[in-house]
Amino acid sequence: MRQPLFKIRQNGFFGFINAAGEVVIEPQYLEAGEFHNGFARVRLNDQWVPMDALGRLLLKRIYRVIGPFEEGLARVQVVQSWGYIDTHGNEVIPARFEEAGDFSEGLAAVQFNGKTGYLNPEGTFVLKPAFISGGAFRGGLAPAGAGGQCGYIDTSGNFAIAPAWDECRPFEGRVAVVLRDGRWGLTDREGREVVPPQFEFVKGHAHGEFFDGMALAFRDGKYGFVSQQGEIAVEPMFDLAGDYGEGLALVEINGAYGYIDKAGKLAIMPKFEDAGVFSDGLAQVRGNGRWGYIDTEGKFAIPPAYDAATPFREGLALTIMEGKWQYVDRFGGVIWRER
Repeated sequence: MRQPLFKIRQNGFFGFINAAGEVVIEPQYLEAGEFHNGFARVRLNDQWVPMDALGRLLLKRIYRVIGPFEEGLARVQVVQSWGYIDTHGNEVIPARFEEAGDFSEGLAAVQFNGKTGYLNPEGTFVLKPAFISGGAFRGGLAPAGAGGQCGYIDTSGNFAIAPAWDECRPFEGRVAVVLRDGRWGLTDREGREVVPPQFEFVKGHAHGEFFDGMALAFRDGKYGFVSQQGEIAVEPMFDLAGDYGEGLALVEINGAYGYIDKAGKLAIMPKFEDAGVFSDGLAQVRGNGRWGYIDTEGKFAIPPAYDAATPFREGLALTIMEGKWQYVDRFGGVIWRER
């Protein structure tokens, strides 16, 4: 089990601490991403390099772009072409593809000579480049385009769900997002439109991404939610809404923020100036211009004292006070503070 690491800032440089507040990787990078599957990306001389949890850099070759490690491989870009490296930094699949996706269920979608096919981790085409487009396999099905439309193929490359949409996204459990005429809805694994395309896209928002089994849906200027079971769980009726976390989602009613449960009923009355997502049993909210944290009953667990606050993760939350970064625990105790 990997210990969680948390990004810190000191004198304009970034490093990482552990959950006890001990510096594990000294702040020395101008930019750094978060850790994912054992690696974080850090910037060296305008190039991104993967770094492991001990602070070791995979420096065998410098790449323009490095994707996340999935199933032990990360996509990388050399000039215009894409290939894959392993967790030792070895280029195990040479960069010769126009586009490349992350590995999922042992396969990755890549574009070669304008067509999309699927590679195995050895770099061999399991499904020859024959599709207009392609996405990740989830539960044995992947989005793929043919004849100007998109459907879903199985691992043998046959269409299990015939192309019927303008665009389709990878499955998330029992359902997948499909697009028609600029609107999105949901299909099930049999190809039934359980929620016909009807929701609009909102700039800067995730669309059809499920959090806690629910996805934000926007229609006619109002926000609601669809469930991973393929139903409109909460009809669009709110001025603004945020993602579900631990059974609750923030909503805005008449300029104030509160929280609803998964049935759409108010669980915490709208009384906050701004609010965030529940995680680790707490959510960040703003009152009188300051941020604090409430519990699922709506009571303050950490009084509002911060200029900014982020969701809890693995027992810690990043807050900002007087321009300085600091991590606090669930009781508001300072675990680490920027000097």
